[in-house]
Amino acid sequence: MIFERTFDILKHLKKTKPQNQILCSKSNGHWYKSNAKEYYDNAKKFALGLLSMGFEPGDKIATVSNNRPEWNFVDMGMAMIGVIHVPVYPTISEEEFEHIFKHSEVRMAIVSDTSLYNRIKPITNKVGTVQEVLTFNDVEGARCWSVISQAGADQKTKYNARYKEIQKNITPEDVATIIYTSGTTGLPKGVMLTHSNLMSNMQGVWDLFELNEDTRVLSFLPLCHVYERLVNYLFQAKGCTIYYAENLGTIAADMASVKANAFATVPRVIERIYDKIVSKGEDLSGIKKIIFFWAMR
Repeated sequence: MIFERTFDILKHLKKTKPQNQILCSKSNGHWYKSNAKEYYDNAKKFALGLLSMGFEPGDKIATVSNNRPEWNFVDMGMAMIGVIHVPVYPTISEEEFEHIFKHSEVRMAIVSDTSLYNRIKPITNKVGTVQEVLTFNDVEGARCWSVISQAGADQKTKYNARYKEIQKNITPEDVATIIYTSGTTGLPKGVMLTHSNLMSNMQGVWDLFELNEDTRVLSFLPLCHVYERLVNYLFQAKGCTIYYAENLGTIAADMASVKANAFATVPRVIERIYDKIVSKGEDLSGIKKIIFFWAMR
């Protein structure tokens, strides 16, 4: 299956697997799931809402958030009308936030919670291009991202033709996202990635892994990084069910809870898991300890 633009994945999912559970997040101990049709509808409403607010192809919107279904709703919604997604790490410094917002000239920022809103709102007040900071969670004094989706639903008739016209003209060579480097050798540098950059990488690993609609995936690496972003698209294109871990501290519990078949990780996470296992063995004594480390070897 060939996908030329990121949102082609979502259109394919809606057409072929509308009832498949794709995106899942945990709240108050329960997993909440969105199927492909709900995912598509949320993304399209967000796209229409952006058009109703005057956003045009080439405009930029930043997200500063944990992994969650809403991140995908806005990511695909932006892509559908050529708005460029600027995902940002939540843990960077105030100086780096200000630099990225100014350098990329984002018109809006969407953050996950109260803590990030309180950090980022004063910074965006100093950046002339940022018109508003919205939130994924309900935050006192801030507008929720869902107001954009509601505007899209309310004004669908008015903006649907414009939505289709823009989407028809989006090419694989159009910029889909700007991802900023870690800034270890100075201020972060923005890397412009096209739809083709992202999709060709996904196609490059298409046949390497046995993934399908019965695969349950746990996701915990940050979606603002290109690695998890790409495997996130791969999982979706394969029809996998993606479960977003609550945080790094709940990985083991979440993995057991969803009976995950797969996850993408980095060596440091594996090392932490290994160290935790070894520490359990160190607490043993006598024959149990001997058997434990024999098994480890």
